[in-house]
Amino acid sequence: MSDTPAVPRGLIGWFVTNRVAANLLMFAVLASGAIALSRMKVEVFQEVDPDLIRVEVPYPGASPSEVEEGICLRVEEAIKGIKGIKRLRADASEGMGFVVAELEDYVDGDEVLDDIKAAVGRIQDFPPRNAEEPVVVDVDANIQVISVVVYGDASERTLKEAAELARDELTAMPNISLVDVVSTRRYEVSIEVSEASLRRHAMTFDQVAEAVRGSSLDLPGGSIKTAGGHILLRTKGQRYRGDDFEDIVVMTQADGTVVYLDDMASVVDGFEDSDIQTYFDGKPAVLLKVYRVGDQGALSVARTVKAYVAHHALPDGIAMTTWFDRSEYLQGRINLLVRNAAIGGVLVAVALICFLDLRLALWTTLGIPISFMGGFAAMAVMGVSINMISLFALIVVLGIVVDDAIVVGENVFAYRQRGMAPREAAYAGVREMATPVVIAV
Repeated sequence: MSDTPAVPRGLIGWFVTNRVAANLLMFAVLASGAIALSRMKVEVFQEVDPDLIRVEVPYPGASPSEVEEGICLRVEEAIKGIKGIKRLRADASEGMGFVVAELEDYVDGDEVLDDIKAAVGRIQDFPPRNAEEPVVVDVDANIQVISVVVYGDASERTLKEAAELARDELTAMPNISLVDVVSTRRYEVSIEVSEASLRRHAMTFDQVAEAVRGSSLDLPGGSIKTAGGHILLRTKGQRYRGDDFEDIVVMTQADGTVVYLDDMASVVDGFEDSDIQTYFDGKPAVLLKVYRVGDQGALSVARTVKAYVAHHALPDGIAMTTWFDRSEYLQGRINLLVRNAAIGGVLVAVALICFLDLRLALWTTLGIPISFMGGFAAMAVMGVSINMISLFALIVVLGIVVDDAIVVGENVFAYRQRGMAPREAAYAGVREMATPVVIAV
């Protein structure tokens, strides 16, 4: 190394000779990083739009081959020519058909969604008797944060009603928007008509089904034009509970006698016939999945759910607890980053104070938080959130920043020991190590 004082030039030299500008830049980096950190999303994993649209068509009682022929092929044929669809994938299972459309990167998802809805709505050759109305939805990549389990020695209906009440109360909170009740059977009203009852009333099963179908629906009735505007007419007669179906008039006999559905059929207000059974600690249970949506923070959502579970009152025999809390992994990563940063800062300060110079140790140690605040500001500009992957990257980079701080500080101190003035030593030491440090990073 030469002992000749270097002439400050370039960007490093300009900052060495303009301390006010360097200090202003430092405060700007700290302020922008603090502001960005306070506004950044905190989530388990980075939210990614999957660019998928799913068409669902229930076909109760059909085998997978029947679903493929009667549902999936017809949907694929109707939508395969729509502009913006990259790939189609169909899934035929017992009683349900799915067709998933993967979109091109450049298209407007809402426009393609409207085109698919219109194309599916024009399909006229679905199986006429059993196929239900198709549902077209935009697939969202919602990331689950935490689960809530409602369990105990109670009936399935009691547990599900308690879980639905918890769902409604959680979604009413300002920082929670999406809670799903899962791992439980759907409500179902079944009407069982015996052959003897049909013969006794001289009716067929189709006649009973038609009477039920015609007495449980919401029907638009057009509009009436008046001087004050149009009045829309609508018949609201959709029935949802078993006792609502019991008073349906099935037939009126010649002598004026009215036969109600309750007179000839057994109406059961229960659950669909499926093999879903959920247990927690050996007791029947219902599971709620809580998601983070939009700018909501995963840690904030988890804290709200835990506080709700801790203070929510339940009937005797029913308990509620949290389970599968993914925010714990995120909080663990944050704690690891903070702990490593604190330990690294202390070690750098102690090492430099013991072997180099107090002022040099102070400014070198300050480079660690300044670097991270600049990183947070850059993350906010690029739309990167605080998540498991970005925290892992910050933990890895932390070691690099600490090592580089020591290397650069030691090189500046070496020039000071040769008799250079502080400014010349700072310029020469940083300039000499700038290229190797950048390449190493």
